[in-house]
Amino acid sequence: MGTILAIAAGCGSPGGSPSAGAPSAAPSVSGASGTPGAVSGASGAPSPSAEPDVRTVALAALPANLRGRIPQFPPAPPAEKVTLPPGDAAAWFSRIPTTQKVAFITIDDGWEKNPLALKLFQASNVPITLFLEVNAIKDNPDYFKPLQAAGATIEDHTISHPNLKGKSYAFQRREICGGADQLAQYYGRRPIFFRPPGGTHDATTLRVVKDCGMKAAFYWKETTDHGVVFYQEDKTVHPGDIILMHFRPRFVDDYLAVLNAIHKAGLTPACLEDYIP
Repeated sequence: MGTILAIAAGCGSPGGSPSAGAPSAAPSVSGASGTPGAVSGASGAPSPSAEPDVRTVALAALPANLRGRIPQFPPAPPAEKVTLPPGDAAAWFSRIPTTQKVAFITIDDGWEKNPLALKLFQASNVPITLFLEVNAIKDNPDYFKPLQAAGATIEDHTISHPNLKGKSYAFQRREICGGADQLAQYYGRRPIFFRPPGGTHDATTLRVVKDCGMKAAFYWKETTDHGVVFYQEDKTVHPGDIILMHFRPRFVDDYLAVLNAIHKAGLTPACLEDYIP
């Protein structure tokens, strides 16, 4: 995968708040021919002694036909924490209840391990939450470590992706706690969030999630496949919406479609973990 470059913005970034380091304007990384060139300062004059930032390096490393498809976003506002319900069940969200102009990118499973994902994450410079399935990643768990270092936060999506609804407490606990335990071993952080496979769940699921030491479980408002965003409400992303995509063969097109849908709606990707106390 090459050298891992840490990025200032993103969920899980050490020493920085999500999107706080997002640049307000993109430096020039290519000439008229589309090939990588010198980084320019605000006056347009080359700054040969300046160290290019991670976003600039990542943009230059991407194919030229992708660079223009990556929108820029302003920094996300300081997060407004939600209120979690009392009791023995984890919270359940398909949208974060906020009027802030933010949306949340979430990516499930982990079967396809596209080599461009790291550069796309660095070039877009936005927070992302990964809900990883243990069986999907166990052939190459190290693939996700650079994504984590680039600011993605890794959360739980079970061991084997079963339909949890109606299953016993013991069965659900093996899948949910077991997934969190294995992810903690791989990535040095135990998940605090959960997404049930297919979104299917019951009261037992939410009780198990809390008993496994996690705070909340999540559904979604938009999905993405083959580069197309599918909406539950209207034809736009709304403030607080949680967007679902997967590590699939069309990962690049799906990711760019999500970024552009959020940008078109006048929203900024924000860190899901920052909104849950």
